[in-house]
Amino acid sequence: MNCGNNNDNESCRCIAEILTVINVLQQNANCGDSCLETCDRGFLGCNTNSLGCNTRPVMLYTCCGNGTPWSMPTTRDDSVSDDDKPTTSSVFRVEKIDGCCCTFRVLRRETGVANDSKTTYEATNSFFTMNLNCVCALRCLPDTYIECI
Repeated sequence: MNCGNNNDNESCRCIAEILTVINVLQQNANCGDSCLETCDRGFLGCNTNSLGCNTRPVMLYTCCGNGTPWSMPTTRDDSVSDDDKPTTSSVFRVEKIDGCCCTFRVLRRETGVANDSKTTYEATNSFFTMNLNCVCALRCLPDTYIECI
């Protein structure tokens, strides 16, 4: 894949198809405890009979990122700073996908949450749209429940 130089939809098909599956699952969430198997597993959580998950968090790796995950600001306002919360994150939730364009919500790791809690991220109101032609790898994190989605 030649990042940024290929505008046809074929070059982003495998990433776009996986993100489409994730988006549909999140819209129809009906699942439970987290256990990661594959990004395109047909349900959220460990099995289809459990309840609770509504998000499959993902990390994106760009063609020219040298193995470093893509990161974005956790707020829309650069002047807002909260000392106990990170200002960038590399964990996202698929919100919308249209061909090779995907809109993501930036997720922030929750602070002060017990490790046994399945809610490990919180939603931000920071969004971005990415051309999937520049995404060369996708990492799915364990399914989780995120409030206010």
